[in-house]
Amino acid sequence: MCGKGFVMIHQYKLGGYNIVLDTFSGSVHIVDEVAYDIIEMYENSSDSEIIEAITAKYPEVTEQDVLDTIKDIHELKNQGKLFSEDEYADKAFDFKNRHTEIKALCLHVAHTCNLNCEYCFAGQGKYHGEQAVMSFETGKRALDFLVENSGSRVNLEVDFFGGEPLMNFDVVKQLVAYARSIEKDKGKNFRFTLTTNGVLLDDEVTEFANKECHNVVLSLDGRKEVHDRLRKTINGKGSYDTIVPKFREFVKKRGDKGYYVRGTYTHNNTDFYNDIMHMADLGFTELSMEPVVCSPSDPYALTDEDFPVLCEQYEKLAVEMLRREKEGKPITFYHYMIDLEGGPCIYKRISGCGSGTEYLAVTPWGELFPCHQFVNDPKYSMGDIWKGITNTALRDEFKMCNAYARKECAECWAKLYCSGGCAANAYHATGSISGVYDYGCRLFKKRIECAIMIKTAEAIEDMGDADK
Repeated sequence: MCGKGFVMIHQYKLGGYNIVLDTFSGSVHIVDEVAYDIIEMYENSSDSEIIEAITAKYPEVTEQDVLDTIKDIHELKNQGKLFSEDEYADKAFDFKNRHTEIKALCLHVAHTCNLNCEYCFAGQGKYHGEQAVMSFETGKRALDFLVENSGSRVNLEVDFFGGEPLMNFDVVKQLVAYARSIEKDKGKNFRFTLTTNGVLLDDEVTEFANKECHNVVLSLDGRKEVHDRLRKTINGKGSYDTIVPKFREFVKKRGDKGYYVRGTYTHNNTDFYNDIMHMADLGFTELSMEPVVCSPSDPYALTDEDFPVLCEQYEKLAVEMLRREKEGKPITFYHYMIDLEGGPCIYKRISGCGSGTEYLAVTPWGELFPCHQFVNDPKYSMGDIWKGITNTALRDEFKMCNAYARKECAECWAKLYCSGGCAANAYHATGSISGVYDYGCRLFKKRIECAIMIKTAEAIEDMGDADK
């Protein structure tokens, strides 16, 4: 664990930029080759050693040039923008302890599905248990439980999830109507998200979602041959031709309201850039593509040999996104959405998604789990919506689950972007929610590098436009 006094920077080159990130301040610096090398030597070399090395490497650079750059680095350090100290280590566990209010529920309204996707972590929607659908009475109690345990929070999030939630659409509609009937008296504002494979998407669902849902997640893996390989119907047929026309019509009617077309890439399509571009060419502009998380023995599992290919794909995507933006045809990629100016608050940086504490999953029968990826694992049952959280020891374990609790994160430059990573992925990879899913970690760092490069390029472009 790194205490106060520890500093960390991350240097890399991407998109024609020499980028220096100061981890604890979040400051990003774009520098020339000389400054890049001097910063790299700054902490562990004397001025004379730096001068000797730099003037030998760059004959055109004078001793005074080097000293001037070192002076600039000193000033940035004094301003807390470079080589800043870690002010968060001693506060991390205090921050995690502050909140026990629940702000979001993932309502599993249907443990059944009309697709038979091979890589489904939920075992074709049944979560390795029996098929089930949530009754209105159970869902109503879940919403009451959320209100009762939300403290002073006003904005409450509810995700309709499955399986396929549209297989229980009548209950979804009833639950939204109930929430709207109580939110004024309770002083709450419900925001709903619907995640669907699209098979049952029709005009009624579209009208409802566009009126009531803050966000809608549409599942599509990209090109027809890629999507149909693993996302099949119960009869073994590909679902691409069924859902794509429905998604296109839905998005056209969605207007400026939130949605994502979300895919999963596997060993079968390590060229996932082509799948993202395919979705963009279909007219979808809000995109997400997640790496599959599964047993290494599965034929579609990502391998070590895949990793450099995936990194190239992320870099290629970043460059293409900048090109499209210049052409006035921008696309949004979920994992590249970062704010380099304000950024997330320190609580969010440390606590992450809040699974097991502020965010819970509710099964069709009302049992509580830390998130959807733990559902039906008896070791992670936390209670139910009638008695509340009875497994308080497990909740406390999730409270302490953050980047500062993982020794592997101690010297990681990206830890304040991932907050220690996904607890469920860590558990499935290592057997512990405090472990680290190394493969996912490395992919995350590549995505953050790309995201910072994009924001940097946009900022430089904006400054250029302002000077015109």
